[in-house]
Amino acid sequence: MNPRLTSLFFSLIAVAGLAPTAAVAQEFPARPITLVVPYPPGGATDTLARIVSKALTTQWGQTVVVDNKAGAGTIIGAQFVANAAPDGYTILITGNTTFTINAALKSKLPYDPLKSFTPLAAIGCNSLVMLANLNVPASNVKDVIAMASKDPGKHGYGTFGLGTSTHFAGEMFQALSNTKLNHVPYKGSAPAMADLLGGQIPFTFDTTIAAGPQLAAGKVKAIAVTTKARSKSLPNVPSFAESGLPEFDLSIWIALVAPKGLPEPIRAKLEKALADMTRDPSTRAEFEKAGLDVEFKPGSTYEPTVTKETAMLKSFVQRAGIAVE
Repeated sequence: MNPRLTSLFFSLIAVAGLAPTAAVAQEFPARPITLVVPYPPGGATDTLARIVSKALTTQWGQTVVVDNKAGAGTIIGAQFVANAAPDGYTILITGNTTFTINAALKSKLPYDPLKSFTPLAAIGCNSLVMLANLNVPASNVKDVIAMASKDPGKHGYGTFGLGTSTHFAGEMFQALSNTKLNHVPYKGSAPAMADLLGGQIPFTFDTTIAAGPQLAAGKVKAIAVTTKARSKSLPNVPSFAESGLPEFDLSIWIALVAPKGLPEPIRAKLEKALADMTRDPSTRAEFEKAGLDVEFKPGSTYEPTVTKETAMLKSFVQRAGIAVE
């Protein structure tokens, strides 16, 4: 065959091979998208997911359905998405519990935070807060340390699951204050909050997003937030760092990922949609009202962030003697 004809032949094959992917990306989304939340309804991530769902549905004119797949410290939902088809129609929204804290607290995971997902974007962060039942005789960090020191292991603290960010916050508090509390894991934020309000447990660690309405209604007390600086959504609540535990610093960031192998044109389209969403004034206001410090970060920041944070958390776990499952 003539060399020029041969070159043209293979060029046409290459273009033909790219055409289906380009066409699929142009049509995307052609059907409803599932946004998986690895927590039960009613918690912080679920609240944020419903804002994302509403914004993307409006933007695309295609339904984005929130699907709560709770359990095992976000592992069930994360594994489901990791095993889903990489076509853009199944997306995971979750915090760094899934990507770094689980990796620091568990020796084995059924997914790889770096190899199992295609990162889309991070949309913001928020702090955790330690809460107390109104009848508990503690109103600050000093009081809680005194209670825990007097009766080691007697006082329980609720979290939204083993291996979650709230569990890690409780472990960090005990390690840095040299105290012992009794961990009481729940299957999500909402049931833990219900037992705190009912007096079944004296303390919980929760997100500022979930805690905000209860604090505003005066139904619970805020002890301290976990970030180094005070939370924008709870400016009157001190941080653990300023309350005598200067090493205490734990921020929760929210990211969206898809299964590994997502075609680049679809990944880029999803990332752009999320960037546009965070720039939209009305959607941004909804996020901020819910307690999220909105800050868009592209998918390219995911790997370095996860790598650095996981190493830091593993180092703390080892130094503090926290048990790894």
